[in-house]
Amino acid sequence: MPILIDGHNLIGHLATLSLQEADDEERLVRLLASYRARTGRAITVVFDPGEAFALPQVWRYGGIEVVFAPPGSSADAVIIRRVARSRNPRDWLVVTSDRELAETVAQQGARVRSAAEFAIELDVHHDTPSGWKETPPAPEEVEWWLRLFEDRD
Repeated sequence: MPILIDGHNLIGHLATLSLQEADDEERLVRLLASYRARTGRAITVVFDPGEAFALPQVWRYGGIEVVFAPPGSSADAVIIRRVARSRNPRDWLVVTSDRELAETVAQQGARVRSAAEFAIELDVHHDTPSGWKETPPAPEEVEWWLRLFEDRD
């Protein structure tokens, strides 16, 4: 059963990610690629369109199909269209905690799992301790590394 994920909705339920991070989408896709490698499940993640710059609408990473809703649309609209156009909507598992989206795709026949439940499964299988966030090196550490490599000429 393929999984169709409301990307920003899921990010908001993960302890290891934040919607405030510039690379939140990329980090989610990497996490999903790791999950896919373990489970073999087909996964499509859909994000709302970006505001600052235009990204390709569809791309792949680690077997994950990544879709950005076109400008003027939303991830919810893309997910609803995909389920509606499916030959067998019951084949889809939609991951979202958006009630309106969940009700709409459930009425179309798709199964729904809350983002909170799916986030727990991702965190349980993730190798990084829960709550861990990568922090940039301190400025003095950056300077030390720069000096180390500059002296190698």
